[in-house]
Amino acid sequence: MQLSPAPYEERLSVPRSWCLACLLVGMSMTLAVLPIGPLAMLIGLVGGTAAAAAMISSYGSPRIRVVGGFLIAGDAKVPVSALGKAEVLDRDEARAWRTYRADARAFLLLRAYIPTALRVEVADPAEPTPYLYLSTREPQQLADALSAAQARA
Repeated sequence: MQLSPAPYEERLSVPRSWCLACLLVGMSMTLAVLPIGPLAMLIGLVGGTAAAAAMISSYGSPRIRVVGGFLIAGDAKVPVSALGKAEVLDRDEARAWRTYRADARAFLLLRAYIPTALRVEVADPAEPTPYLYLSTREPQQLADALSAAQARA
């Protein structure tokens, strides 16, 4: 089966300023091995920076896509026919749905460095998940892509 091109795709990458944190971790590793010698300090700087960069890259690797009649968000793959209404959440509403309005059964693809989100109801009565909370930088575009995919399905 050939999949149609994705009308929406987003990677939830971390802010560029987090690269500075990688360097700071490397520098702290350098200080930790300072008594051992200069070669250990170099290994600490390179190894600490590389390990921090790998962890940060991994944290920012989830993607949200609408393709081939499916919403793919991180590890979740949901047919758009099983989804209901999508609600665009601004900064304050997104915070509310992350905290006191949150349902423990909901699927959350949450990244704290992305202030806006989309909440999508799950319309399938057999599914115990009431909604999907997706951190996204472009919630309106994602909602439009879901609506278009639901119209085609």
